[in-house]
Amino acid sequence: MHDPGALTREQLGFVGGRLDRVDHIRARPDLAAQTFALPETRIVALDGLDPVTADGHLVMEAAAPGARAEDHVLLGLDDLQRPIFARLAEQVEGGFFPTERSRAIATELPAHEIALYGTARSLVHWHARHRFCSVCGSPTQAEKAGWSRRCGACSSEHFPRVDPVAIMLAEHDGRVLLGRQHRWPERFYSALAGFIEPGETIEEAVAREIKEEAGVTVHSVRYVMSQPWPFPSSLMVACIGVAGDDALTLDETEIEHAFWCDADGVRAALANEPGAPFIAPPPMAVARHLLKHWLDGQLVPPGPSA
Repeated sequence: MHDPGALTREQLGFVGGRLDRVDHIRARPDLAAQTFALPETRIVALDGLDPVTADGHLVMEAAAPGARAEDHVLLGLDDLQRPIFARLAEQVEGGFFPTERSRAIATELPAHEIALYGTARSLVHWHARHRFCSVCGSPTQAEKAGWSRRCGACSSEHFPRVDPVAIMLAEHDGRVLLGRQHRWPERFYSALAGFIEPGETIEEAVAREIKEEAGVTVHSVRYVMSQPWPFPSSLMVACIGVAGDDALTLDETEIEHAFWCDADGVRAALANEPGAPFIAPPPMAVARHLLKHWLDGQLVPPGPSA
């Protein structure tokens, strides 16, 4: 199993959170209100869904005069034992799509602050998109310090969703399979990916997605690492599977092009060499770290003969 905390040169985005999520406070409206009223409480400053930053840190503000706890989500307690909240919004200025700003902070801030922003972004987005009950259509209200919503008509309770996504490499004879979508920049390639469907294990989803998108059958799927991806609320589950053969049959509605790349090509791409066969994903993306994990495995010298 790969430990993202061991990555020292390139920072994987949105991991490394340090918050105590204080579930015992979330479950008590009185405690949540008392916590919000503390003078040390801070609010993560957001411009729509983008972070507000200064001097290489997230901007953390005191609660505005007259602000109410029920209009905020309690993210947790930070290292200084300060309660950290984010303000909920029914409408989000600028829309819900990720921007260059929301993606760029992964290279600008400490890891624990990037993780804090990712949590805040996902929750604010979820609340703004789930103001009505999916059972009866009536308005819902935030509960449990922002970690659920309850319908005022049918009492159904709704919780913030996390969408698991399998992101994977198929390996065959010292090479890995890389693909590109039609809308991606020229020469940019990455690992294949797709949502895990109801009734599937992670391993089954990896095998299905690679078969559907590239026509390749894999076995011996192994988990490598994971990454929260707050655009809006995915959990990227990174895996590697062994391919039975290297024949490709692409689903051209999903994949524009795919190819098998050897270790030298992956190494050149990760090093941004001019002659590299492709442009690699950025350091914040789990796909880059998955490639590095695979490449490190190729460089391990064989053990002594039995």
